[in-house]
Formats: sequence, C-alpha cells, structure tokens
Amino acid sequence: MQWHRARVGVRRSAVDYFRGDGSDWIALVGLLLTIPVLAVMTLANSVWCSPGTLVLPIVAGGLLLRPASLLGLYAAAATALIVESVQLGPYTEGPSRVTPGVVLVVAACGFFGLLTAQFRSRVGVPWRRGGTMLFDLRERIRVQSKLPTLPHGWHREMALRPAGGQSFSGDFVVAARTNNGRTLEAVLTDVSGKGMDAASRALLLSGAFGGLLGSLPPHAFLPAANGYLLRQDWDEGFATSIHLVLDVDSGDYELYSAGHPPGLQLSAGSGRWEEKAAEGPLLGVYDGAQFDPVKGTLRPGDVLMLFTDGLVETSDRDIVEGMDRLTGEADRYVAGGFHGAAWHLIEAVAKDVNDDRALLLICREATAPALR
Repeated sequence: MQWHRARVGVRRSAVDYFRGDGSDWIALVGLLLTIPVLAVMTLANSVWCSPGTLVLPIVAGGLLLRPASLLGLYAAAATALIVESVQLGPYTEGPSRVTPGVVLVVAACGFFGLLTAQFRSRVGVPWRRGGTMLFDLRERIRVQSKLPTLPHGWHREMALRPAGGQSFSGDFVVAARTNNGRTLEAVLTDVSGKGMDAASRALLLSGAFGGLLGSLPPHAFLPAANGYLLRQDWDEGFATSIHLVLDVDSGDYELYSAGHPPGLQLSAGSGRWEEKAAEGPLLGVYDGAQFDPVKGTLRPGDVLMLFTDGLVETSDRDIVEGMDRLTGEADRYVAGGFHGAAWHLIEAVAKDVNDDRALLLICREATAPALR
C-alpha cells in the first residue's frame, strides 16, 4: 500500500510538473543524480567522458528548473568540477583534464541557463506550456479567420502568409453570416507591424471584431472598431481594415474601408477588373471618423478580391504596379475557375516579400442562376 501511494504521488507530481502547475523537485533530483554519475565516468575514462559533459545537466536545468533550484544544480556541478580537477591533476599534464576553457564553457552555459530561467519566471509561463500557448494562439487566430459556408453558387477562400515564414501574422479575417444567413459580412484587417510583433494585437482585435460583427448595423462596425482601437492606447495603435457586406441572394454588396487598399472586381461580361475604393481613414488615428461605402453587384461569373498591402506594395514596387501584377496573374484562372487560386496568387505575386500577405476571394459561380 505504501509503495502504491508513493507511485501515485510521484505520478501526480510529474503530471503537474509537465503541465506547469507543480514543483520541479522531480527534475531537480534527476539532474542532481546525473552529476555524480558523469563525474565518476570522467574519473574512470576522461578521454571518452570529458569534464565538459557537465554542460549537459546544466543545459537541461536551464530548460526545466526554476531559478532557485537551478542555483542548487550549479553548486553541485561546481563541486563535481573541483573534485575532477583534484583527482585528474593539473591541466598541463594532458588535454583530458579540467582546463580553464572547460570551466569557462560550463560557467557560460550556466549563466545563459539562469537568464532563461529568470525570464520564464518573470513571464510566469513554464517552458513546457510556452509552446502550447503559442500553438493555441496560432490556432485561435486560424479558427477566427475561418470563412462561413456560402449557399450553392458561391465560392469563397482565404489565404494568409505571414512575414518571414512565421506562424503568426498581423493580417486576419473575421466573417459571419448575419441577417438570418442572407448576408455575408467579412472584415479583412492589417494590424501595424508584422509577424510575431503584431500577433498579440491581431489576436486581441480579431476577438473584439468578431464580437462586434453582426451585433451592430454594417455602417456602425468600423466606427465602433475605431473607438475600440483608440481606447487601447497602443504605441503602434493603427490598423487598416475593409468590411464587406454581401447579400448572397441578390449579389449586391457594400464595401467599407478604413485606409485599406481597394478591392478588385472582375466583371464576367467584360472580362475586366475594376477597382472598388471606399473612403475612410485608418483605424485608431482619431475619434469621430466617418466611413463611406462603395456599392456594387456580383453577377454570375464575377469575382471580388480583397487583400492587404503586403501583397501588392513593396519598397521597390508601388501599389498600382502591384495591383496590375495581381490582376494579370488572376486572369489565368478566369477560364478554369478560382478554386484553390488564393494561395497560388500569393505565391506568384509576392512569394519573397518580407511582409504579411492575405487574400480573400469571393466568387459567384457562372452556372448559378441569376435571381430576379
């Protein structure tokens, strides 16, 4: 019975520890036990097990232990180095002794391990949970950017590529079916900054914008978003945004813009792309901003593209040239359809751009019957 209780206690402690909720005594005991083992192996054969192997528990301790426990581990490692130095003799007698270089390497690893442990302690997130939290953050942004299903005759897709190949982006989409499912509302936003620098603000804004979407009339969404952004009082507090309000029965839509690049509509009848530029200032710049919509209609075969500036504007290419290149690449999909085109368009137009890039496609299928 006592053995069973001991096993259960150790197992619970291990589970709590790896969840980040418990003490680190199990890891400390395990690492402390490795130090005398390494010391004995070094004294037995210093050629195959050099004194520098004490770096291994020190590096592991920097990842696993809290600062107070880490100091105890360092004291044990220093004691082992002293014992090895005395038993092996002066370092001048051979390369397998405790040399000043070995001491410096072990001390440097210990110093950086302590800095890492102190940073984790200050943030309050154990390393075992840090990766999980980042993964959860990425998945929440991805779920919030998921587009709702549209009725037969419509196609929608969204592609997002963060800067530098990272998993986090300052661009995001929130979308919902409102008005009893008759209306699609989608908001594409570009937060100031890029990649990891903008990810936390993008997550906060995407949650807030998702709550506002559908709770307010379409014309009141951007003013409310602007007020929310102003209340945050961030140093980099501005963002651009474009708000699509689409009637999926008639194909009529309104575009509201807050300093965002214009949308592009392909007319199936003429085969030409037309800019849809609404008027409105950046979000988070000043209170009382007005946002005037531009109206349009998506007929069977028409396509509407919404995108962020990272897709069409770079340091050596202005936005007009970038939009021309985007429409030129998009023309290749007119005959075969735009299914799966969003990601390929980003690859073709802005593959190596060091900025967040996002593209939203709304297509009305040519086979869909025109509603009267």
